[in-house]
Amino acid sequence: MGGTLLEAFLLFLFIGLLVLSLIWVFKYAEQRGKSGCLIAFLVFLVSWPLSLLLWLASRPDKYYDEY
Repeated sequence: MGGTLLEAFLLFLFIGLLVLSLIWVFKYAEQRGKSGCLIAFLVFLVSWPLSLLLWLASRPDKYYDEY
C-alpha cells in the first residue's frame, strides 16, 4: 500500500515539473521574440528534460525588447 502512495506522489511531482517547465519555456520564448507555443511543443515532443536543456543552450542572447 505504501508503494502505491509513493508512486502516485512521484507521478504527480513529475507531471507538475513538466507543466511548470513548459509554462516557463512558453513565457521565456515569448520574451525573446520566439513562438512560445512552438518552443513549448518542441520541448514537450523531444524528450522533455533533454530538450529543455537544449533550449537553454541555444536560446537567443537578447530579450525581444532589446532589438
